[in-house]
Amino acid sequence: MKFTAAGDALIQRRIPQGYEGMKEVRDFVLRGDARFFNLETTLNREGECFASQFSGGTYLRADPEVFGDLLAYGFNLTSFNNNHAMDFSYEGLLKTREAVASYGVVQSGAGRNLAEASAPAYLETPGGRVALIAVNSTFHPAMMAGEQSRRVPGRPGINGLRFEEILELGPEDFEKIREIGEKTGVNVQTNITRAEGYGKPAEEGVYELGPLRFTCGTEASRHTAPNREDMARVEKAIFEAQLQADYIMISVHSHELAGRSKETPSEFLETFARRCIDAGADAVIGHGPHLLRPIEIYKNRPIFYSLGDFVLQLYNVALAPEDFYRTQGLTSDSTVHELLKKRSAGFTRGLMEDRRMAQTVVPYWETRGGELTRLELLPVTLSMDGTHALQGLPQKAENADFIERLAAMSAPYGTKMTLRDGIVHCEW
Repeated sequence: MKFTAAGDALIQRRIPQGYEGMKEVRDFVLRGDARFFNLETTLNREGECFASQFSGGTYLRADPEVFGDLLAYGFNLTSFNNNHAMDFSYEGLLKTREAVASYGVVQSGAGRNLAEASAPAYLETPGGRVALIAVNSTFHPAMMAGEQSRRVPGRPGINGLRFEEILELGPEDFEKIREIGEKTGVNVQTNITRAEGYGKPAEEGVYELGPLRFTCGTEASRHTAPNREDMARVEKAIFEAQLQADYIMISVHSHELAGRSKETPSEFLETFARRCIDAGADAVIGHGPHLLRPIEIYKNRPIFYSLGDFVLQLYNVALAPEDFYRTQGLTSDSTVHELLKKRSAGFTRGLMEDRRMAQTVVPYWETRGGELTRLELLPVTLSMDGTHALQGLPQKAENADFIERLAAMSAPYGTKMTLRDGIVHCEW
């Protein structure tokens, strides 16, 4: 079987079809039988849905026709399970799901209840049947879809991947934290609530300082792990898909990081991706932080920790709710231009000003009997100069120096890269 994939399509306006550079990208995408991308916006008409009290950072909304523009690249699989999925509340999520469905494109990761959001979706191709399961670790708790009970319907939302975080300290620092907690009384309300029979019981060996959880060990460190319930739900979906599909793809949207670099995948994400493959998945496609992260070949299956951006139109937001203006000390009497200018400190900071966000790859891979036999990458850059019409749109990279950075990131995972004739050839 043959596959291609792309990262985040943060699209806010129509794409001029046939622009210079589009054909090369489309032709590469079309090499795959299954062709995936992440849709990072909601699809609804102006005034159709009210905004949530929270957003994924920017309130993203586009007219449904932009989805058709993205399909011109050749994609046939998608998910919009990301931190923007409920920027326009539950109705916005359902409208987006309906808009994607109206184009006949297979989607996964969001639904009218948790069972629907977490279920595999299936794509029929001449090479075989492909299952898609989509999760998201970067989300407001209200975005998580709800289970149905015998008498109460489930809640619309996403298939969430929560994670546990433990901060380990040496004995001296651990006692200081405990002392601070007791002196400030930060845990008094939680302790009273638990004594009354509500909330999760305290964990043995863990001291909580508000939302932070500490254990006593030998040195200061931070550890994260996938939530057991969410991990089990995904593994169950993989098991179900094994009966129905020839190939299983996992989409995971995750902004979380390890250490001090945005390019370093979080510990729980590495654990999650490998456990998915252990359970029977054939590929894990990551996106979220808007830049490239390492590529790992685990048990001869690819893990793309982040494919970066495929479309980036953050300066093309057409409207914003009052809540967004308030975050910058403005009101909706101001223009969106003023709003985005202030947030970006005069267009000097943010995603649109960091060239790494405009550097990405589109992978193409082949399998035989589930085993990876070939992996190539098309280096792509997003236009950040020139006309507004082309800003943020993908084209084959004329200068692919950034592949050196991707190769250096991937080397510790055992993946080697060679750039020949404009294509990156991977070995493992």
